[in-house]
Amino acid sequence: MRQRKAKDLEKRLQSCSAYMVEEKHVQPWKKVFDREAELFLEIGCGKGSFIIQKALQNPQHDFIAVEGQETVILRALEKAKETADARPAPLANLKFLLTYVDHMDDFFTEYQLSGIYLNFSDPWPKARHAKRRLTYRKRLEDYARHLKPGGFIEIKTDNDGLYDFTLEEIAAAGLQIAEQTCDLHSSDYEARHTTTEYEEKFKSTGKNINYVKVLAK
Repeated sequence: MRQRKAKDLEKRLQSCSAYMVEEKHVQPWKKVFDREAELFLEIGCGKGSFIIQKALQNPQHDFIAVEGQETVILRALEKAKETADARPAPLANLKFLLTYVDHMDDFFTEYQLSGIYLNFSDPWPKARHAKRRLTYRKRLEDYARHLKPGGFIEIKTDNDGLYDFTLEEIAAAGLQIAEQTCDLHSSDYEARHTTTEYEEKFKSTGKNINYVKVLAK
């Protein structure tokens, strides 16, 4: 669903520019972060709670959050800036990209990432839109090519239909499932999972959360 444009959007985005990467092409990420570290990507970061928590919990790693809607990424950027301003040091291991990822080669080199997160992606429920789903087999294959050996893709969704589709696409892409459950918060995996805003809402109502983790070939 398209978001209503936020008031003073451009000015507010500029105030958070320290957390944005403007160039939408393959990045020398070790220069962006000024170090060599394990690199993780969230595609579709929404309001940013998940990726901000990840960056705070894992200062030894670097994180990139991608979101295509300006008004949505603004909320994530302002949350990141507010979080950083309340700390003694900047949140230097987190950057945002305002874009959509159609081809990973546009942003990353092969074997560059250690992990990819797909949290509550748009299910695109109509059958004719299957190729637009972020878990379509060709997209999964594309993600996997950019993962280091031992790298992973973690997928969470409240949409049972998308979950079933995703399992079929994982098999078609020849990827190995390491973990899976159709009820994450009643499973042994819950304790080590960082939640999103949507997930907290669903959890409070008792809605099951589907989860699957796959490994790179």
